[in-house]
Amino acid sequence: GTIHLFRKSQRSLVGKLTHEFRLVAADRRSWKILLFGAINLICIGFLLMWCSSTNSIALTAYTYLTIFDLFSLVTCLISYWVMMKKPSPVYSFGFERFEVLAVFASTVLAQLGALFILKESAERFLEQPEIHTGRLLVGTFVALFLNLLTMLSIRNKPFAYVSEAASTSWLQEHVADLSRSICGIIPGLSSIFLPRMNPFVLIDIAGALALCITYMLIEINNYFAVDTASAIAIALMTFGTMYPMSVYSGKVLLQTTPPHVIGQLDKLLREVSTLDGVLEVRNEHFWTLGFGTLAGSVHVRIRRDANEQLVLAHVTNRLYTLVSTLTVQIFKDDWIRPTLASVPIANNILNLSDHHIVPMPPLKAAENVNPGTSTPAKASSPPPEFAFNTPGKNVSPVILLNTQTRPYGLGFNHGSTPYNSVLNQGFGIPGMGATQGFRTGLTNAPSRYGTNTRGQPRP
Repeated sequence: GTIHLFRKSQRSLVGKLTHEFRLVAADRRSWKILLFGAINLICIGFLLMWCSSTNSIALTAYTYLTIFDLFSLVTCLISYWVMMKKPSPVYSFGFERFEVLAVFASTVLAQLGALFILKESAERFLEQPEIHTGRLLVGTFVALFLNLLTMLSIRNKPFAYVSEAASTSWLQEHVADLSRSICGIIPGLSSIFLPRMNPFVLIDIAGALALCITYMLIEINNYFAVDTASAIAIALMTFGTMYPMSVYSGKVLLQTTPPHVIGQLDKLLREVSTLDGVLEVRNEHFWTLGFGTLAGSVHVRIRRDANEQLVLAHVTNRLYTLVSTLTVQIFKDDWIRPTLASVPIANNILNLSDHHIVPMPPLKAAENVNPGTSTPAKASSPPPEFAFNTPGKNVSPVILLNTQTRPYGLGFNHGSTPYNSVLNQGFGIPGMGATQGFRTGLTNAPSRYGTNTRGQPRP
């Protein structure tokens, strides 16, 4: 092969990540996300120090929501990177699944943080420490302001789609019931509370409200156990909000068909099956490639006289309204005419007049064979139809060339001639020649039709 003297060395993983980060940072739209990410990191550092000084696990649980906001900013950067990248031979469908994976990872990490809070809260119920409220309220308002500013200032396309497409959480359902009652009194609030609130804004407000109640109860009655109870409430709200999003993004990663498009797909496939020239639609598979992008593949069997390009154009036109990335394989009907012979036959075998069959000698001794049935005469032998060692069962006949000439080719003479060969046990096999008679292997059988055993003619 060709020797490249100055071939570039392969980049390491850190080098590849740095190159892709520079590609994203070159876009002006990502500068705002990077700025909010830097502010988020600084605030997370201060909040973690205040959690340690106040000894409040409820503030720690609320700080985890700020860490989740940082993950959402990283997901937004990945979404911008996906829009810049084009499909490659390795990733023929593009890079849209990377943002799905980012959403799934972010929601799962948030749930793991909630489980960690539940575990720590269970330990604190056994021995409740003292809570210092000096910076508890300040940390609550700082985290609330940062969370709302991040969620409302940056349009996070992946999380916005998942929050609308995923099923509602139990917190959203309870707030929706309460909102209907409030909107019945004040109709102007229906645009804010209905049909359902943003789950991230809702959990930020609910967590801040739980921390404010915790601060008041500790300041009034020194009831430190309410801090643990608030931590459990925030952890459950976090888990209940993130779980439906994890399920939805996990189904996308598993290449399942979205339930809300199954009916539309069935209708389109029925229309395709009724097109002119289409015989069968099979092996159809449709899945969600990314958020809002549906991919699929289908095999279409058509008539032998149908136009492949025309059928392909019609099928693509019907399915492209719903499936943006579509692969259609067209193949014509593959029926085959039945053949008379399953194995090739030699040319010299076709002329039956030039050949005759010579049987092989018997497999066993003649004294063990009953001349009437041609099966072993032993009492323990199986019935004749199940005998495996009967003559002619396991031995193929030998076809030899007959040197005798026949003047009439395949014609048959209506006379009786003696047999060519007889087996040792008394069987006679008619020859393939000018005879058409039939003889048995019994010794007392008459030699010709129409005579009795004594040679006298029958009346």
